[in-house]
Amino acid sequence: MRARYKVPLGITAVAATGLLYSAGFEARSFRLRRVTVPVLPAGMRPLRVLQVSDIHMVGGQRKKQRWLRSLAGLRPDFVINTGDNLSDPEGVPEVLDALGPLMEFPGAYVFGSNDYYGPVPRNPARYLGEKISGRHGLNGNGPAKRVIHNPWEDLRDGFDAAGWLNLTNTRDTLKLEGGLSLELTGLDDPHIKRDRYAQVAGGPSAEADFSLAVVHAPYLRVLDAFAADAYPLILAGHTHGGQLCIPFYGALVTNCDLDTDRVKGLSTHTAEGRTSYLHVSAGCGANRYTPFRFACPPEATLLTLTPKQ
Repeated sequence: MRARYKVPLGITAVAATGLLYSAGFEARSFRLRRVTVPVLPAGMRPLRVLQVSDIHMVGGQRKKQRWLRSLAGLRPDFVINTGDNLSDPEGVPEVLDALGPLMEFPGAYVFGSNDYYGPVPRNPARYLGEKISGRHGLNGNGPAKRVIHNPWEDLRDGFDAAGWLNLTNTRDTLKLEGGLSLELTGLDDPHIKRDRYAQVAGGPSAEADFSLAVVHAPYLRVLDAFAADAYPLILAGHTHGGQLCIPFYGALVTNCDLDTDRVKGLSTHTAEGRTSYLHVSAGCGANRYTPFRFACPPEATLLTLTPKQ
């Protein structure tokens, strides 16, 4: 009788150990990714861009808050926040406190679905199955039943008060040190079909020294539009880098229609004969009800933009 239970108990022990590691250690092992992107016009000085994404703040996450505050020591030229700051309706003050030192720098932001709507408890197996199949709990007709409405207005007001630009289906310009003019074009979250590309279409302005595109979820329809309009660089988040990855293989899902080969880091995207660089942040958090990361540490990215070769 004992032998009958050896394998199941062994599997259970391994699974439990994996969950403890992924939630208790790796999900708190914050990293900085460094990337160089040759996209600037010839003769322009390099620019250092800090991208933070998918914070998914829950009350009491002190280590994450300390790490986010420490990123100000990098002294970037500007900061881009690609959304999903919240995983707790009470988390706005802690997000604003953690990002406070970074808000001393020029910056801009877009929101993701988790800024608007809070998570609800779910079966993790069903959650993963929906991601693999491409079905999601939020759709273009509005939030799913039982959804929690987050106080995103308070988050917006805090960012705006610090001078960060709100790129919700709009374009705006940052003035950087040395008189550089940086044009930013952003969209609301395609994951819940709040993107309105027609409102920002037309491509980079000839008056700007440099232009880049910003969106939370890297859906192909959005990447196609930005690339066809000749934006040299697109910044996105949302994917969590796959969140639960297989060592030496990579991600199983992206939580959108982007292929898993581009689930995180720097790649390219081509549409209508034009090619843009794409950087997808793996983010530094996870949904409070699926707080696991495996073979995919939480991260922020310091991108150094350099002149084209």
